[in-house]
Amino acid sequence: MTNLSPVEPEAQRRPRVVHLTSVHPLLDNRIFEKECVSLAEAGYDVALVVPDPDGDRVLKGVRILTVPVPNGRKRRILETTRAVIARGLAEDADIYQFHDPELILPALRLRAKGKPVVFDVHEDYYTSILDKTPYLSGPAARVVASGYYVVERLTRRAFRTVIAERYYARRFPEAVPVLNYPRLEQFAEVLAGRPADPPDRPRLVYTGGLNAERGALTYADLARVMPDAEVHVVGRTPADLAQLMRERAGDGAERLHITGIGSQLPFSAILDAYRQPWTCGLAVMPDTGHYREKELTKFFEYMAAGIPILASNFPVWRELIEGNDVGLCVDPTDLDAVTAGVRRLQASPNEVKRMGENGRRLIRSTFNWATQAERLIGLYKDILGERS
Repeated sequence: MTNLSPVEPEAQRRPRVVHLTSVHPLLDNRIFEKECVSLAEAGYDVALVVPDPDGDRVLKGVRILTVPVPNGRKRRILETTRAVIARGLAEDADIYQFHDPELILPALRLRAKGKPVVFDVHEDYYTSILDKTPYLSGPAARVVASGYYVVERLTRRAFRTVIAERYYARRFPEAVPVLNYPRLEQFAEVLAGRPADPPDRPRLVYTGGLNAERGALTYADLARVMPDAEVHVVGRTPADLAQLMRERAGDGAERLHITGIGSQLPFSAILDAYRQPWTCGLAVMPDTGHYREKELTKFFEYMAAGIPILASNFPVWRELIEGNDVGLCVDPTDLDAVTAGVRRLQASPNEVKRMGENGRRLIRSTFNWATQAERLIGLYKDILGERS
């Protein structure tokens, strides 16, 4: 259980920054573990305003300022967004950074007070609404996506922008890329040891939140058609999807292990999984506009853990994965090709070790959070310099 300390008294004046979210959980890996903690370590007075039931406290040098957890999406949009902005305004911060598209219009209140505001674009929200919004029909999704696009265009000059994916620069050419590479401190224990020896039979892992667009049915199919394979999902999985996966896996359901049904797992649970021996980490996803150009966070986590990647053969993914010799890319529509990729890795322990070592080397040298924290801190220094 996380060790929390009481709220600290206000310290000597330091640049004060407030991060705002109405959607994400308190311990979100990007918002809290990477951005907020890094800013606190750099000497900023950092607060995170977030819906959470446990009240205000200080965690890893970050002041946690809570608002009530909403009961349902409608109350979140109508009430929580206002509460988050009001709580943030009371801090009279030097810089604000928000993390959810539903905060775009409420955040204009901060700009009306003359405050610098940063919009942290975590997702390609336009294609996200079109491709993976289960509570909207096709026509309704197009209307909502178009409305979001208009709001984004009309308000973009009001905010500074950081982006979590390189290709978002097409819509935000002025943005600072702050990419979701692993924080080396989180992986210190994993990186300190040598990668686990490849297992004797196929052991496949998928980490992070799961839905159909992230390959859930393919992973169930692997459990069904590979009688010697174990498939592990470690991340939030809706209960109805988990049931569908087990039904689809058929006789392989007993070898389909799903951890995190209906609940958000702490990142520590994912780290625990990375310490185990795996044949490969899975990211075999159907081709959608939302995912085909994303450099998934799990790619870099698999690399840090020394686990080869088995992923869809999208051009951007192939360039990253096969171009750096850290895994294989396969046709996600061809189950035979997917199983052949698993079999190739299973039959080639030396290849698996080489790919794992390549991934770890690149994480230490290039794909790590320290390089991105420097970009975020550099943006903050620029903003504060403009105000002085």
